[in-house]
Amino acid sequence: MKLHPMWQDYPDLAKRLTTTLELMENVVNLKNKKVETAVLEMIHAGGKLLRPAYQLLFSEFGPEQDEKKATALAASIEMLHTATLIHDDIVDDSTLRRGLPTIRSSFGNDTAVYAGDYLFVCCFKLLSDYATSLKSLQLNSRSMEKILDGELGQMDDRYKLDQTVEEYLANISGKTAELFALSCSVGAFESGTSERFAKKAGMIGNNIGLAFQIMDDLLDYQANATTLGKPVLEDVRQGVYSLPLIYALSQAPQQLRPYLEKREQMTADDTLKVQQLVQELGGVRYAQELAADYTEKALKEIRKLPENFYDTKTKLERLTSQILTRQN
Repeated sequence: MKLHPMWQDYPDLAKRLTTTLELMENVVNLKNKKVETAVLEMIHAGGKLLRPAYQLLFSEFGPEQDEKKATALAASIEMLHTATLIHDDIVDDSTLRRGLPTIRSSFGNDTAVYAGDYLFVCCFKLLSDYATSLKSLQLNSRSMEKILDGELGQMDDRYKLDQTVEEYLANISGKTAELFALSCSVGAFESGTSERFAKKAGMIGNNIGLAFQIMDDLLDYQANATTLGKPVLEDVRQGVYSLPLIYALSQAPQQLRPYLEKREQMTADDTLKVQQLVQELGGVRYAQELAADYTEKALKEIRKLPENFYDTKTKLERLTSQILTRQN
């Protein structure tokens, strides 16, 4: 079971994440082997496992250390995340994710829908078996609602040429940041920390998630299709505009509109021109600065965490700082 290379620098955490993946694999047990195969392929598609990693790290702050429970909750978080990715790919008609064929392109939309639904079931099955507090189930349910709100907001804003930075941030707060916040808060709360500490952990996770999504969106303007693992600017063709483009549009809409108004008919030359204009108009720089700001907010709060958890704090700082330097 192969982890992303980034975890080589965190050997102890790598072992825990491997155990998390193994548990996810063992939980999957379906009579329909086509759906089961699709689910297992997605689990092993090479995700970074950042959300379960943060869940596991924040579980170290509580007095109730239960590795089995921490692993189960980490698995539930990643299964929830994976389910949302599968459904995203259906909505977006995506053919590639992480450089590999999506479930919908390999098995069809019907199988992909069932695979995503089954992962939701697995998520709540693990939560109900291991979460000791009803509050964790409530947090998870509310998070799913916020994630859906973010996705719906993104759908409503498709091809919206006057989308604001505030609207973009509201969408990614639900779509991405909410699951990072949930990972951190549930990890802390279920290990016996106070509600106040768990809430602070969630705020840290929210800032990490915002920085992560902005950096993810930046890759479209800095990477090629091979390193990105999907066609460059495919989201733009589908009307999903991210921060670099939104900012550039606010600066010079007349330069970008002729290309964007082509929608799905944009050519490869059109996308290259959009990339170039976004960089020239300061969209990439603006997004980098905002991502750095959210990262620094998270790091500032991490540094305030209890001093007797020095090793855990160090890992959290290193991991969070890495978000700003990721290349894929």
